[in-house]
Amino acid sequence: MATVSARAALDAEAAAGVTARTVRVKRGAQPTHSTLTPLQQWAWRTFKARVTAAPVDPVLEENLLKAHMRIRADEYIAYCLGVSLIATIGLAVVGVVLLVVLALNGAALIGAGLVVVMPVLGYFGTNIVLRGAPGSKAKSRGKEIDRRISPAMSFVSAMASADVNIDQIFKELGRQPIYGAVADEAAWITRDTELLGVDILTAIKDGAGRTPSKRFQDFLQGVVTTATSGGQLKPYFLAKAEQYERENKLDQLKRVETMGLLAETFVTVVVAFPLFLVIIIAIFAIIGGGGALMIEVLWGIVAAMIPLSQFAFIFVMYSLAQEA
Repeated sequence: MATVSARAALDAEAAAGVTARTVRVKRGAQPTHSTLTPLQQWAWRTFKARVTAAPVDPVLEENLLKAHMRIRADEYIAYCLGVSLIATIGLAVVGVVLLVVLALNGAALIGAGLVVVMPVLGYFGTNIVLRGAPGSKAKSRGKEIDRRISPAMSFVSAMASADVNIDQIFKELGRQPIYGAVADEAAWITRDTELLGVDILTAIKDGAGRTPSKRFQDFLQGVVTTATSGGQLKPYFLAKAEQYERENKLDQLKRVETMGLLAETFVTVVVAFPLFLVIIIAIFAIIGGGGALMIEVLWGIVAAMIPLSQFAFIFVMYSLAQEA
């Protein structure tokens, strides 16, 4: 049946005067399509009518595209509803168990409140987190593009200095995994030109509209503007490579200064302050009354305050190091 349908489509295109175009892929590569997971398929079958009855959120659709999440917006909304329903049922079961336990200990009112509050918070909390996941992933991809755009522009300027065509430049850039998300964006532009038959300037313009990075968007828009106005792309690429290199050096300098400030703050807040606090509380426990209370406070400082503050500083420093 699929073969007959495909053949009928080809006959219809031939009758309409559409010329068949050969699509070249890498040797050994097979055409693939995105498939839904079993959970996503169940959610789509369950909530399809509810989702399709309402208009699709354009912001969610844009974030899914920028995050390179291969799922439609309506399917993703159904997935959010399905996971939220599962979380609600799970938390409702946990609430019932807590109700029984608390009722046996004379706190049935608290247990009844948990039975009501936990499923509601689980449903709305899960839905909010899942709805915001594409936007968070898109922002992460934008930060990665900004980190790697300087070396990527050096590659582009080197290719342009060798008088390589612009479509070939983006094709070669998309084949370089070292450039990460920048290579992915370039690969999508190549996909539009070679698989969808879009001209290179239109593909670059579409790429500028879907990239999550403002810097890469400005670069692509500048390519379109320079090409359509009759300018030379080689000087533009060289100027952009120098610009991003300067900006990268400034960003690294700011990051180093921030890490230095955090290191000084770490010594003051995490090392010196808890030490003085422990000494003062110990003196109060010895001289004044309330020794048992002071000992509990000391245990809280040693067991909770100092480790949590250290882990917080480690996380912040690690995040700054990852952005380098």
